[in-house]
Amino acid sequence: MKYIFITGGVVSSLGKGIAAASIGLLLKQRGLRVALQKFDPYLNVDPGTMSPFQHGEVFVTDDGGETDLDLGHYERFLDQNLTREHSVTAGKVYQAVIEKERAGGYLGKTVQVVPHVTDEIKTRIRAVGQSGDIDVIITEVGGTTGDIEGLPFLEACRQMRHEEGADNCLFVHLVLVPYIKVAKEIKTKPTQHSVKGLLEIGIQPDILLCRTEVPLGPEIRAKIALFCNVRERAVIEARDVASIYHVPLHFHREGLDEIVVKLLHIDAKEPDLEEWERMIQRMTAIEAGVKIAVVGKYVQIQDAYKSIIEAFTHAGVQNDVQVTVQWVDAEDVEKLGAGEALRGVAGILVPGGFGERGIAGKVEAIRYARENEIPFLGICLGLQCAVIEFARDVCGITDALSSEFSPNCANPVIDLMEGQSHGGKKGGTMRLGAYPCRLKPGTLAAELYGTVDVSERHRHRWEVNNEYRDTLERNGLTFSGTSPDGSLVEIVEIADHPYFIASQFHPELKSRPHRPHPLFFGLVRAAKSLRNSHSPSARQVSA
Repeated sequence: MKYIFITGGVVSSLGKGIAAASIGLLLKQRGLRVALQKFDPYLNVDPGTMSPFQHGEVFVTDDGGETDLDLGHYERFLDQNLTREHSVTAGKVYQAVIEKERAGGYLGKTVQVVPHVTDEIKTRIRAVGQSGDIDVIITEVGGTTGDIEGLPFLEACRQMRHEEGADNCLFVHLVLVPYIKVAKEIKTKPTQHSVKGLLEIGIQPDILLCRTEVPLGPEIRAKIALFCNVRERAVIEARDVASIYHVPLHFHREGLDEIVVKLLHIDAKEPDLEEWERMIQRMTAIEAGVKIAVVGKYVQIQDAYKSIIEAFTHAGVQNDVQVTVQWVDAEDVEKLGAGEALRGVAGILVPGGFGERGIAGKVEAIRYARENEIPFLGICLGLQCAVIEFARDVCGITDALSSEFSPNCANPVIDLMEGQSHGGKKGGTMRLGAYPCRLKPGTLAAELYGTVDVSERHRHRWEVNNEYRDTLERNGLTFSGTSPDGSLVEIVEIADHPYFIASQFHPELKSRPHRPHPLFFGLVRAAKSLRNSHSPSARQVSA
């Protein structure tokens, strides 16, 4: 087994996740079996209860794991499904150690960070390789070198090299190499200090990925190599590129994957990047564009919708259009009106979320899309808001609402189903992970998927109330996807509309660069058709 550890320094948000995913892709295309794993040093057991404003998107795996958004990058780049075991937090580690101590697992011993916490971390690293035939495990260590909470993880990684041998472990350090525009100088001192911080805890990086705005000349590379004690060819330029999907090709041109296999003594073929290159060529050749509004509650933090952004990219490439996302705060729709807030868009997406804030704006945006025949996709809470809007404005149930927002409302068209109470606990108590969905033949959903049996990932607690299904259906709302036993609504659509569909699940989580999700593909295709026919801003629309 070979191990690659990816750390970061100088500042956060440099793109360790993209770097890890890119290295994984390059090694996979060389014929190696690769597993990726993320360490997050925070004490939450998982990010499920964290605010999107603090953490960004919660990426849900098939087995119901609530994980960091970087796992989404791993899945998309490697085109493989991960599990909750590929996401490790300090909270999980400490919880396991304390539970073991309470169960008597350390009788007679003083439980300490070293060796007990670090042993638990190492166990979780190795466990990923035991889940299948794996050649290389790539572990991304979240945070920045020097963070107190990250020290046990770095110490565990150091011990891994000591135990597995230098030929089997590789350290890749991602750093910022700033360019001072006024002085027109590239500064290497932050990189030197970051590496010094790693050396102080016993880690010598083998490869440096240098994030930079400008090219790194031979002199700069030689200087970094000298003062950081790495080979010159191991100083890799990680320059800003047009899209994250360009990164693997850039790294390959820099020779990164060749250095990795040589340092790890792996005999591997040259990478087959032909399909990836074709995708990039198609992406860069796109000239036409469509504007699609995302009406959400967390639009100030676009990382909260990271998988939605990437799903639009995938669907745009397959439709040969550039999707421009117009971020619309749901509360602005309430203040300005849908006609003003959504002027000129060729499609509308209402994503998931929790809580009552912004619900009126989401419902208004959906009414605007339905009445003006603007392509619409609702996701999770977006489906629930679509049902509320339809019940109110089409079925005449004017006080229709969700019991999430008003527990004692008279007409809870969205409600908790029997047995779905969380008993006061919040973390990990929702309907999480992949569930089967059966599609109704002859519907838009069945046409888009090309099959009637699918599996999709969920993250929600409330459901469409079955007591209202007959009324909704009589008035024109089609339940085109349900659980196999028909008890839970998964997809709704309106037949006499160019594109009006909503899912209780999160389709964005399963979209891949070469296989856009059918619901996103359909939305972009419909938006492109509307744009080609006439601009919504030039139509007579009802606000």
